[in-house]
Amino acid sequence: MGMDIWDLKLDELKDKQLLLAHSGGLDSSVLAFILLREKIRFSVAHCNFQLRGKDSNEDLNFVKKWCDHNKIPFYAKVFETKVYKKQHKLSTQEAARELRYEWFYSLLKQHKMDGIVTGHHLNDQLETFLINATRGTGILGLLGISNKDKLYRPMRMLSRKQILAIAQKNKIQWREDASNAAAEYLRNQMRHKVITPLENLKPNALSNFKTTLEHLSEAAAFLQENLNLLKSNVFEEQQDRILIDITSLKNQKYLNFCLHNWFVPYGFHAKEILKFLESSSGKVIESVSHRLIHDRTKLILTRLETKNTEELWIDLESRKVKLPLPISWEVNPKKIKSQWNPNEAFLDKELLKNPLQLRKYEKGDYFYPTGMKGKKLLSKFFKDEKYSLVEKEQQWLLCSGKSIVWVLGKRCDRRFTVGVQTKDKLLIRLEE
Repeated sequence: MGMDIWDLKLDELKDKQLLLAHSGGLDSSVLAFILLREKIRFSVAHCNFQLRGKDSNEDLNFVKKWCDHNKIPFYAKVFETKVYKKQHKLSTQEAARELRYEWFYSLLKQHKMDGIVTGHHLNDQLETFLINATRGTGILGLLGISNKDKLYRPMRMLSRKQILAIAQKNKIQWREDASNAAAEYLRNQMRHKVITPLENLKPNALSNFKTTLEHLSEAAAFLQENLNLLKSNVFEEQQDRILIDITSLKNQKYLNFCLHNWFVPYGFHAKEILKFLESSSGKVIESVSHRLIHDRTKLILTRLETKNTEELWIDLESRKVKLPLPISWEVNPKKIKSQWNPNEAFLDKELLKNPLQLRKYEKGDYFYPTGMKGKKLLSKFFKDEKYSLVEKEQQWLLCSGKSIVWVLGKRCDRRFTVGVQTKDKLLIRLEE
C-alpha cells in the first residue's frame, strides 16, 4: 500500500470552494497540508466540544495559529455538547456529530461554499464497516464512509500508517487527541481491541479490505441502477407528488429489499410500509420529511410542508395583488357566454363583500352548488368528486365574508352567480 498524496484523486475538488473540518489532529492536519499544497481553495471550521478541558482550548489555538500563518479563513464554535447530549438522549459521539454537521452546513449556506471536506481514512472505513455489520445493515452500510452530496473524503483510501508517513516526511505538526484512547467509546474499543490485533495477525488486512470495498462499491452501483429501473415502473413522479401503484409494488419479487431501498430515503421503514399496504383507503402515515396516503389503488407520497395559514385577499378595485395562483378578473365583460367552464366564475358583484378572501378547506364548510338543490357540505362534495387527501388540502376557495363563492376550477355557489337583474357583472378566471 505505497500510495502517496499525489496519487489522491483531487480533480473533483480543484474548482470548488471548500470547508475543511479541522480538529488539529493528524488526519485533518495532513489534509490541510495537501489542500494548501495543491492550491485548492478552502476555509477551516474548528469545533470546540468542551469535552477535554484545557486541551480543547489548546486545539482551537493550534488550528487558528496555522490558519493565520497560511492566511486561511478560520471559523470556530464552542458547543455545549453535554447539555445537547442530555436533552436529545444521545451518546457523546452522536451529539458531537449532529452539532458539528448542522454548523458545517449552515456555514456552507452562509458563505456560499461548495462542500465540506473531512480527513476520514481507510482505518475509519474498517471501523465503520465492522460496527455497522454488528448492528445489522445492508450493502450501503457495509460500504462505510463514502463521498456524499457536498461532503468529500479524499483520504478515505489511505491508511492511518500512510497518513502518518506523509506527516513525518513533510514535517507536519499536529496535536494528539487523548480521547482516542478513551475506553467509553465503541469506535475506540473496536480500534484497539479488534482492528489492531487483526492487523498484527494479518498484516495485509487493510489492503485486502480496500479491495473488498472496491468490489462492494461496484455491486452497490449495479444494484442501485437496477433498483432505479424497477422503481421507474412503479413510482410515477408528478409535479408535487409521487403516485405508487399498490398492485405493482406488491408484485415485486424481493419486496422487503425494494421497500427498504425505495422508502428509507423518505424516512419510512420497510416493515412500516409492508403493514401500510394492507391498510384501508384514506389511512395516512408520516415520517420526519414526508407523508404517505393510502388512496384506493395507489399510495400518494408528498413532502411535508408547513401549512400556510396566511390570509390571502383579492381587492377587486386593485390590480396590484400577488397571489399563489394565476387569477384575473374583469367587471362587465364585453363578451357574454351562455355557458361558463369550471375555470370561470360569472358573479353578481353587488352581492360580494370586497375584498374577497382566498383560503383552503375548513371543517364544516358548505356551499350551494350551481346545478344542484339545497346546500352541500364541502367534505361531501370532495368525496363525490373522488378527491384524494392531497387534492382536498390543495383546493382553493374564494370567499365573500364567511360564505364560499367559488370552489376554484370546480363549481360556484349559486347565491352569487349572475341573474337577470344583475347590474354589475364580475368575471373571474383561473388561468390554465
